[in-house]
Amino acid sequence: MKQQLTSKSLAFLTLSAGISACNQPKTEKPTLPNIIFIMSDDHAYQAIGAYGDTISKLAPTPNIDQIAAEGMRFDRCLVTNSISGPSRACILTGKYSHKNGFLQNEATPFDGSQQTFPKLLQKAGYSTCIIGKWHLDSDPTGFSYWEIVPGQGDYYNPEFKDGKSNQTDTGYVTEIITQKSLKWMEEQKKTGNPFLLMVHHKAPHRNWQPGPRELGMYKDVNFPEPATLFDDYSNRGIAENEQDMTIDKTMLLVEDLKMWTDSTWKTTSSLGRMDNKQKEKWDSYYNPIIEKNKNSKLTGKDLVKWKYQRYMHDYLECVAAVDKSVGEILKYLKDNGLDKNTIVVYTSDQGFYLGEHGWFDKRFMFEQSYRTPLLIKWNGVIKPGSINNDMVSNIDFAETFLSAAGIEIPKDMQGENMIDILKGNTPKNWRKSHYYHYYEYPGYHSVKRHYGISSEQYKLMHYYYNIDQWELYDFKSDPLEMINLYDNPKYASIKNELHKQLKELMLKYGDSDSLAKSFLPENKK
Repeated sequence: MKQQLTSKSLAFLTLSAGISACNQPKTEKPTLPNIIFIMSDDHAYQAIGAYGDTISKLAPTPNIDQIAAEGMRFDRCLVTNSISGPSRACILTGKYSHKNGFLQNEATPFDGSQQTFPKLLQKAGYSTCIIGKWHLDSDPTGFSYWEIVPGQGDYYNPEFKDGKSNQTDTGYVTEIITQKSLKWMEEQKKTGNPFLLMVHHKAPHRNWQPGPRELGMYKDVNFPEPATLFDDYSNRGIAENEQDMTIDKTMLLVEDLKMWTDSTWKTTSSLGRMDNKQKEKWDSYYNPIIEKNKNSKLTGKDLVKWKYQRYMHDYLECVAAVDKSVGEILKYLKDNGLDKNTIVVYTSDQGFYLGEHGWFDKRFMFEQSYRTPLLIKWNGVIKPGSINNDMVSNIDFAETFLSAAGIEIPKDMQGENMIDILKGNTPKNWRKSHYYHYYEYPGYHSVKRHYGISSEQYKLMHYYYNIDQWELYDFKSDPLEMINLYDNPKYASIKNELHKQLKELMLKYGDSDSLAKSFLPENKK
């Protein structure tokens, strides 16, 4: 009986193998990678341990650093328009602001009917989700599920909306975004589909409210001041001298640094959202600082130095919560066997000033806001611990994700496909210069509209709103970007070449000086 059963089994297996061989396609369809795109708001590369800045050594980010250790760190990722909403629109569409129509915050809603990479992934069978900050004045499209904070969102007990209802969640926004993201991934497993998850943090956006777990974690740390904290903007132009984003004059003691002297401010600010337990912990940390500040009577440079330290403590404590969030997501991927086939990206919507040139905020084409952090891990594709110095850009993300998913890249996208770079093979025709254009003026912080080009060593910028001023910087001789060399005769040939390249890039991307001026408020119909 046993022999008979064995013979039948062998016959069945042979028949099954024959049928399987007949039905088997010649090439097996590759498993599509999941994509987790983690983006914080206003996270400076200087505040990430993997980049090795002194600040980050005192305020480490071990979980974000893990992405770099297991993947690739990009040292020259440049944004096309250094401000939140426009940067997000560029990422979604793979197009410059003048092409996707979202040039500045709070002007017109993002046109959600246009082509975006989440829509194309969704069409190809991906489950798509965004949780957290959207900041495009419209509801998300192209997502299987979305849940976002309205506008800028709140740090404590934030409101969320999902297109059906609005609700208030108790807790700290970074932790809530993390838990919602983990919950969606857990539910996503039931579908069996590859997925795109965009985790968009509010932190560390102004006004830098640390969470309960991070309050006071750097209270005994004195952060080093940047060399240009007291920049007087000599050797620079009108734009630098007329901006309104200095720690000295613009950063507010009460609204930004929480130095209120009566309780009414707490109830009228977003901190009025706190419950009693949250308030108690907040007050136990801040009240002694407020009292000490009242008695200090600081003025001038001493006050700027004090404000800088308070700014760094609050900002970096917000970053610490984001780092913990990244750690939780990486742990979930590993625990569920997803780490081997998931592309994990960490970036920010742009860079940020941590006191350089005496500033906070972004907008300018100077390095700290023009350059954004970018770390990517993809097991089996990216060599662990890789460092890349090529000029990549936030308009490259869309094309890269589509390529990774085997989707044909639309011809109207303006970025470049980074897949070869991720594999360690930079294409010979990769960009050697990058185009930038900032539009939001008049507006917050009074940074004049400007566009420009950055090469591997030089940067040429043109301010064109109510002024016609050019600036030229040499990274090699002037890494802090303190000296405008535009009228220096020694740089005449370099200047002429940059002007030529700038015109070529503007033509390539369909931008022009006259088009830029058509977007000015007085020229709009």
